[in-house]
Amino acid sequence: MEFSIKQIAHLLGGEVKGDGDTIIHNFAKIEEGKPGCISFLANAKYESFIYGTASSAVLVAKTFEPKEPISTNLILVDDPYLAISTLMAEYQKLTQNSNSGIDAMTSIASNAEIGKNVYIGPFSYVAENAKIGENTQISPQVYIGKKVSVGRNTIIHPGVKIYQDCEIGDNCVIHAGAVIGADGFGFVPDADGIYQDVPQLGNVIIENNVSIGANATIDRATMGSTKVCNGVKIDNMVQIGHNVEVGENTVIAAQTGVAGSTKIGKSCVIGGQVGFAGHLKIADGTQIGAQSGVGKNITEPKGAYSGRPLLPIKDHLKLLVNLRRLNENLKK
Repeated sequence: MEFSIKQIAHLLGGEVKGDGDTIIHNFAKIEEGKPGCISFLANAKYESFIYGTASSAVLVAKTFEPKEPISTNLILVDDPYLAISTLMAEYQKLTQNSNSGIDAMTSIASNAEIGKNVYIGPFSYVAENAKIGENTQISPQVYIGKKVSVGRNTIIHPGVKIYQDCEIGDNCVIHAGAVIGADGFGFVPDADGIYQDVPQLGNVIIENNVSIGANATIDRATMGSTKVCNGVKIDNMVQIGHNVEVGENTVIAAQTGVAGSTKIGKSCVIGGQVGFAGHLKIADGTQIGAQSGVGKNITEPKGAYSGRPLLPIKDHLKLLVNLRRLNENLKK
């Protein structure tokens, strides 16, 4: 990447404060800045670094008011974190050449449909009646089961397993080791108390612009579909149970587990290691803190909760304060 600061500002809809002709060729954290690099300041606790950074440019909010003289050039934007993300995405497009072609060491069924400009790496397997959309990238050692459909411009990293009948949309990213469409956890005891398998005959539907982290698992439905809607971001090692639905633009952090048939609304934010009981309904815009246990429905949109048992965030914080006071009193 070699662009002038004013070219970058134009791309991001920002305003230059300094020498717009300075050339930028790389990225750097603000505390590790070097000449020719661009950094960003989105968190106030890093503000001290902007006064001594060696980076040639720093993305800052339009509301930023320096407390000391600044020697570097500034690009004023609405949201520095979003701006650096946008800039890095453009850089990635320019510098990371996509692979192309189908490796000789693949195994592809004769009736599979492979779109234009698809890459399939060595030791990958594409089963009967599978469909792969144009410009999709399938890394080595990927398994694509029978009647699986994968959309356009999707990236599937090494070792991913997608079981039969599952559907993956456009512009998705599935990271290494993820498993899509394994059987849901369905068992029923017989008269002797011996657990028998309940056949899992449904599938998984992943809509568009979804990101699934490494070693995440999304189980197929018993009947119907487990559904991950447009724009959802799922972190590493997340478990999504059978018949779960995750609403649009929800984000779920690592090691969270969602039991079967729970419906999570749109634009929710779920912290790490959260546990959901089954058959729950979670309202749109809900925020849940890390390591919480969710055992009942959340009906009010845009609420914030934390703890085990789950409480509104303010009540949870009060409880922690009272517990600390109780412990101090017990010591006395």
